[in-house]
Parts: sequence; C-alpha cells; structure tokens
Amino acid sequence: MKYRLLALALLMAGGASAQNPYISLQGATETASGVQVSDPRTILAVDLTVEQNVVLSGPYARYAQKYLGVRAALTDKTTWSIKSAHVALLDSEKCLRAEPLTPSASRVQQYADSRSEFARLQPDKLDMTTPTLEDAARAAAERIYSLRRHRLELITGEAGENVFGAGLEAALAEIDRMEQSYLELFLGKEVVTTSSRRFVVYPHADKKQYIVCRFSPAAGILPDSDLSGDIVLLQVEPSGASHSDIEARPKEQNVVTCRVADPVTCTVLSNGTEYVRAVLPIYEFGRTIRVALPKRK
Repeated sequence: MKYRLLALALLMAGGASAQNPYISLQGATETASGVQVSDPRTILAVDLTVEQNVVLSGPYARYAQKYLGVRAALTDKTTWSIKSAHVALLDSEKCLRAEPLTPSASRVQQYADSRSEFARLQPDKLDMTTPTLEDAARAAAERIYSLRRHRLELITGEAGENVFGAGLEAALAEIDRMEQSYLELFLGKEVVTTSSRRFVVYPHADKKQYIVCRFSPAAGILPDSDLSGDIVLLQVEPSGASHSDIEARPKEQNVVTCRVADPVTCTVLSNGTEYVRAVLPIYEFGRTIRVALPKRK
C-alpha cells in the first residue's frame, strides 16, 4: 500500500516532476507483496563508431598518370578515425536503455570486387614471351579505351540496330564491370569499414573523469592500458541542484526515503575533439530525500 501511496504522491507533485522526474525509492519499503529493497544505481553506455580506411595500391599504379592521366596511390595504407560517439543510460528497471549498436558495415570506394585481390589481366597468349610491367600496363590502358569506345557505340547505336532493351542494359553492365576490373589495376581500391563498440561505465560520486578506452589513427580502438593511443575520455559535470519541492518537512513522520538523480552533463572527448554532449540523470551525484505520504481520509 505504501508503494501505491508514494506513486500517488509523486503524481500530485507536478512541479517536482518538471524539475527532475528521475526519482527512485531507496532502502527497504513495505509493499502489498512484501518488503521491497531498492538501491538506485546508474550505468552508462558509451558507444564509439569508428571507421577503418584501407587503401590498396594497384600493380600498375606508377603508370596511371602516364597512360590514364590520373594519379594513384603508390603504397598501401590503413587509417582509423572516430566518426561519432553516443552516451546513454543502461537501466532496465527504468526502461532507459541505450540504443542498440550500429551493425558493422563495409563499402568499397573505388573499383573493387574483392577486398584483397586485384583483377588479373587476361592477355591473348599468342606466344610464350612475358611482357614487362610497363607493357602490361599499356595493354591494360588500351583495353580501357577500347571498352569506352564500345560503350559509346552501343549508346549511340553505331554498334548495331538490334541491340536494345534488356540486351543493351546487360551489355553496358558487362562493359562497366570489365572497365572497373582494369581500372583497379591502376587506381587501386579503397575499402571503408564502419563498426561500433560499446563500453560500460559505472559512475562514482567522487570521480568526474573516466578513461573509456584509447584510440590510435594507425591501430583503431585500443585497451585503456595501451599508452600508444590517445585517451577517449568520459567527463561528467554534476549540476549541483539540491532543491526538491517534494521533500518532506523535518517534523513529518509518515515518509519514505527516495533518491533523486542529478542532471549531469556527460561529454565524450578525445585528442581535443568533443564527440558528444548529453545531460543524463545520475543517481550517484544526486540526493537522498524524505517524501511525505498522503494522509488517509
């Protein structure tokens, strides 16, 4: 019965709800089904979304400018970056769950059908001689220009009057696929993979900063013990609000004990960059108050 009366008291205190609606019973409370023991705690979830960028140079990269007029990456390179961060409450009892993690995703930026292997040129083997790398590059470039000419002929109708509809669409798609496989021999490929990782933080009233993990542009997310990466820091700033309109008077006898969460500003930072700022109710920085129960008529 006391639990129901407390709920009624909280609903009647409209001004307090606008000020801070995150209130929970604290200690032992008698309910209709028995004694309920409550000890409010806050759990924070910090989600980091990172992006891995892998650049693979093509075997004919140094001839790209000579035969195609464009520059290409000459060496392989892998870099990581933090794309975004999210901080939220993990509290099943209050249904304040953090959003689910974004599933990992991968996309290819340039001319790639495979992540690790380039397309291989299939020359017409009319003799047993092996062409030099530059000769092979020249032959691949000639093939690219030949494919482009055939595409133009199909589009303009010069290749034949009977190529139209689904047949024309399939022919153009095949030419595109073949051109891409030759282009990646020069331009290489860039594979971008996005993934998210969740870190759980348990706030303490005497601690305002938490090392979530470490991050390196060369290696991505690292353990917090790896000093080679920059610190990813969760910083909390309590509001210090102490007033509550529903707090019982000192002489009130029929009361229950509640914990009022403090609206805390939570910020995720790394290497001087702020990724997210959110205001969340955290019990550890709040106050314990006595709430008067309404008198029975």
